[in-house]
Amino acid sequence: MIQKKINQQSAEKAILIGIVLPHQSVEQTEEYLDELAFLASTAGAITIEKFYQKMSKIDSKTYIGSGKLDEISVFIEKHGIELAIFDDELSGAQQHYIEKVLKCAVIDRNSLILDIFAQRARTAQAKVQVELAQYQYLLPRLKGFWSHLERQGGGIGTRGPGETEIETDRRIVKEKISLLKRQLEHIERQAFTQRQNRGELIRLSLLGYTNVGKSTLMNLLSKADVFAENKLFATLDTTTRKIAWEGTPFLLSDTVGFIRKLPHHLIESFKTTLHELEEADLLLHVVDVSHKNFEEHIEVVNNTLKDLKVFNKPCILVLNKIDLYKAQHFDAFLPEEVKTEILENLVKRFEDSYPDGCILFSAISKENLDQLKLILIEHIRALYQKRYPYKNIFY
Repeated sequence: MIQKKINQQSAEKAILIGIVLPHQSVEQTEEYLDELAFLASTAGAITIEKFYQKMSKIDSKTYIGSGKLDEISVFIEKHGIELAIFDDELSGAQQHYIEKVLKCAVIDRNSLILDIFAQRARTAQAKVQVELAQYQYLLPRLKGFWSHLERQGGGIGTRGPGETEIETDRRIVKEKISLLKRQLEHIERQAFTQRQNRGELIRLSLLGYTNVGKSTLMNLLSKADVFAENKLFATLDTTTRKIAWEGTPFLLSDTVGFIRKLPHHLIESFKTTLHELEEADLLLHVVDVSHKNFEEHIEVVNNTLKDLKVFNKPCILVLNKIDLYKAQHFDAFLPEEVKTEILENLVKRFEDSYPDGCILFSAISKENLDQLKLILIEHIRALYQKRYPYKNIFY
């Protein structure tokens, strides 16, 4: 699969488009568009403007209504916009019609996330997973997709099968999907063998919303050199390290981050990567507690875990970036006892949902690092004693 990287100096000018449905507020829609802007920036686009419209339901033809679409068309022509990104999934017919009206490239949130994954894929497994998801996304959109993929010069949303398969018909795409699935099955058999070779060690897995600091925490706990960056989906491939604390050995794995409205095809394709969660003995759910919508992020991750059928595992909630939380909510005149009470209440909010533990933490300042290690060692040793009651594995 041919991929074309974006030159950051010639980044595409983009607008973002969303709608306010009856079950959500304007503030929620603005937050979704802010996250979409972060995704666009990660892919290499510059967001020029954001548009949204209150709707009772998504318009089956225009998505946002013909009047608003005409208004956006005028803005695009006036400002030389090259790319319109919609926050919800578009059908092939919607995309084809909207491109005719706007006279620029049109992609949706799913296509944008797939594009980012195509940029970030490094290992053979990740590349096959992304390509499979791209073809599965493409299959129902064959009719309307070609005009979008025929753009001169490529750009966001064009990396992948469309650049070399413009004449591909439905039968050939299905054959390609079957081939990629067989490749993934072969890779998974190899990965399963590697996991079996890890022996009898207890396994911990980091998980959480994207860009919450999982890779930074992985580096801190394992002294590894896992790539960490302030961008969404900085890490795609699972990294596993063996660690030993106070004579207690275990394996720690970092996994791809989750996000709201994660494309279904990506979840399906990345199930081989997420097998680490299935086989983990203990989960560390990392949360960016400084984010204003961190509780919604927790819900997104938990719902994804339910989809993956790994929701009932022991799990410790790590409320990361507590240093930023304090900077946002505390001032110099706030009494120390009030600060302490606020932090204690923050932990209490999640004690019932996370009976295995909840801890305030900062991977950057290392606040409560020793406390986190003690909690982990206690859980790991208890898991060893439960699994091997007549065997001493500590050294």
